Amino acid sequence: MCSPTKRTQWREDLQHFRKDHGFSKKVLLNCCLVRRIITWASPNPKDSVEDELELSAVRHRPEGLEQLEAQTRFSRKELQILYRGFKNECPSGVVNEDTFKDIYSQFFPQGDASTYAHFLFNAFDTDHNGSVSFEDFVMGLSILLRGTIQEKLNWAFNLYDINKDGYITKEEMLDIMKAIYDMMGKCTYPVLKEETPRQHVEVFFQKMDKNKDGVVTIDEFIDCCQNDENIMRSMHLFENVL
Repeated sequence: MCSPTKRTQWREDLQHFRKDHGFSKKVLLNCCLVRRIITWASPNPKDSVEDELELSAVRHRPEGLEQLEAQTRFSRKELQILYRGFKNECPSGVVNEDTFKDIYSQFFPQGDASTYAHFLFNAFDTDHNGSVSFEDFVMGLSILLRGTIQEKLNWAFNLYDINKDGYITKEEMLDIMKAIYDMMGKCTYPVLKEETPRQHVEVFFQKMDKNKDGVVTIDEFIDCCQNDENIMRSMHLFENVL
């Protein structure tokens, strides 16, 4: 059993996680994954810190916290909190696509978030085995929440590159844009027109495809985003639906 002292300590740790480790109120409000993981991490009377870090019962063993601390921008304490939430929701040690869809359907009930959740899941599933491990999860969150602009743009490129061939086609960009609009469109005012995603893609693609070969490379994507204030602003808006 988890003692009252330990439960109190975990509540204090969660407060520090929110306030003292770089998670602004805006990030917590906008990042669905962070909001859900903090909910998952609420202390369970049956858990203890030792139980939470005992990995023998899970199908997938996470790497040591020391290694993850070195590979991410999270502290050991933050990783412990994230793992507690991850383990509470996913005792098997991995998250599947349905969990992502459940998260986004709850945060965007007035839209259809299933397609966007599918694309986002594929971006987190770096080894493409149909599941997201704790390592996959925290590596992605580390980039999205604390990565450099370059790292975030690399991650965004991977999201838009649906078939992972190293290029973004106009059709891929449109698929992502439509997925975001399907998820958020009914929640906006004024309500977005059906042709709006295609119009935005035409503008973005024309700017990004410097050599007009019909595809956008990672270099073209990053260069355009970093040098175009409107596109960079759109990228920050994009972050808000993570």
